[in-house]
Amino acid sequence: MTTVHESTTSSFLTAAGEVLSGIATGSTHGYWYAKNLGNAWLVKPFQRLAGLSTNDANNAAESSIKELQVVGVGYGRTGTYSLTLALDELGYKTLHTQHMYETPEILDMWNREIFTPSIESENAVLGHPDFDLIASKGFTATADLPMSLYFEQLVDRYPNCKFILTTRQSSEVWFRSWDMLTKTITTPTRYFSWMSHADTINRYYRWLFSRINEDNSYLSVPLPLPDQNKERSIASYEEHNRRVREVIPVDRLLEYNVKQGYEPLCQFLEIADCPTSPFPKTNSARSVQVQTISAMVIPLALVLFVLFYAFANTFHRQTGQTIVQWTNSKWTALMEKQSNRAMENNEETRRKRKNKNGGGKKKKKQQR
Repeated sequence: MTTVHESTTSSFLTAAGEVLSGIATGSTHGYWYAKNLGNAWLVKPFQRLAGLSTNDANNAAESSIKELQVVGVGYGRTGTYSLTLALDELGYKTLHTQHMYETPEILDMWNREIFTPSIESENAVLGHPDFDLIASKGFTATADLPMSLYFEQLVDRYPNCKFILTTRQSSEVWFRSWDMLTKTITTPTRYFSWMSHADTINRYYRWLFSRINEDNSYLSVPLPLPDQNKERSIASYEEHNRRVREVIPVDRLLEYNVKQGYEPLCQFLEIADCPTSPFPKTNSARSVQVQTISAMVIPLALVLFVLFYAFANTFHRQTGQTIVQWTNSKWTALMEKQSNRAMENNEETRRKRKNKNGGGKKKKKQQR
């Protein structure tokens, strides 16, 4: 009995931790989206009107970094976010798909160069992304899709770059996680597709699912997107891993499972001072779902709050009352009106009964 209780408590705490982690990460995404939107719609237009430079202050520092040093080439759901956190800990500023909220120029580049042309042509092409743009933003490493699909271009473009192929215990284990994730993340974005960043993410999913499932119908079918094709997804996963092993030289490739911890990474990247802290474990399907919903809902809630605050201030200046005061006064007046009406109805009912009783007595007297 105690064992069952402890297991239930542990499961609850794990789930609670995943939800809180998802809210925290989603809130960060929402913050960056709101910040980038404000920068694009308010700050930069004002700078242009004032004749000021719209370049970021740190562009000069970022532009000094020309090459990517480490690229994770594993499919999503192979521990790519844990790898991202580990590489960050080892000193590599790592771009994961989740971080594209923070760098709209990179997300816009993918949308402009890859996602939108593929959707318009109804053919999910790889194309040629601007990898140097990613490096120019200060990133020295990347992990996760879509970058992991471009290993054949990257291995020649960055001859000093090292590659890490993250894998799962088996293709079946990978697909179960991948299938659960795709079902988890596409439903929330479906309902927020009218928001620009959600629409861009939906375009990414259309392109990505078309590539993974080798099925261009994902580019045009109505939302929500169909489930993953198990046979094609697994075939794509296995062929990708096979091709990575074939193309990338052995001395530049580490095949890696995040359960192995820091030691293989440190040896491969020639890092002497290897961390002794626990290896990061994060990004469960539940956490990702909460992240997705939070990233959509929080900016919307902030916009609604600002609009309501502006309306409330205008309302107070025009009426001399707060919305709460005005609502209370109207509610009180309505209740008094209803009470008076009820009293009038009761009085009318008593009057009718009195008249009816009086009429009956008069008839009896006449009969006598």
